[in-house]
Order: sequence, then structure tokens, then C-alpha cells
Amino acid sequence: MSYREKCAIGAAIAMLAIAPAAHAEGLGAEVNYGRAQGDWGAELGAGYAFDLAGFSLTPSAGVYLKDGDTSIYGRVEATYTLPAAATIGAGVRFSGDDPRPYATIAMPLLPKLRVKGNVGPKYYAVGMTLGY
Repeated sequence: MSYREKCAIGAAIAMLAIAPAAHAEGLGAEVNYGRAQGDWGAELGAGYAFDLAGFSLTPSAGVYLKDGDTSIYGRVEATYTLPAAATIGAGVRFSGDDPRPYATIAMPLLPKLRVKGNVGPKYYAVGMTLGY
């Protein structure tokens, strides 16, 4: 089994294991595949969204898996949700030596499930968000 297949299976297992947390208001989990820290890999993370009138501040943390190595990361996102449309915003990812600012957009698939993309200097990711 290839490394990418293992990452995909691990991401699916993580989403299923964390699914009950999606019912708790504010809690959420993410699974992304992207380029960070100079390599392509998978991000598995969780966080808590503080909401106020469509705006959210979401600190989160997780692990970044690449070629058998594991490292931790943290990030903070500030977003605004357009009703029944999309969530847009900006964030900062902390890992290694340099913080990486990025723009983010998420589109709903189901009430608590979204497809999400992040893009910034030397950081690109696409994945799924459950909860928040």
C-alpha cells in the first residue's frame, strides 16, 4: 500500500472516530492534504470555534504526516460565514520556524460537513471539515 493510500485511510478513520464531536457546538475536526513545510503530506487536526453573528475565531492544532515523519502544527483562523453559501477568511499556520498566513474558503456539503481549501505563501491544502 502506498503512502498516499495509507494517508487516505488514516484520514477516513480519523473522521469517523471524531464524528461524535461534531454534535458538540463549536468543536470540529479537519483532514487535509497539502504542501506545508516544504513537502506534501496530510494534516489531521481539531479545534474549537468561537462564534458571534456569523464571525468565527477558531484556534486548532494537529499533526502533519509526510513520508513517515510526523510533526505538530497549530493555527488560528478568523472567518465569516455567508448564510447557505460559503465560509471565507484568513488564518495563520504555525509549524517549524516560520508562521504561514493563508486565505481559506469552505463550502457546505451537509449541515456539519464542508469541503475546504487553504492557500498562502508556501502553504496549500484541500480537505474536509467536520463540526464547528
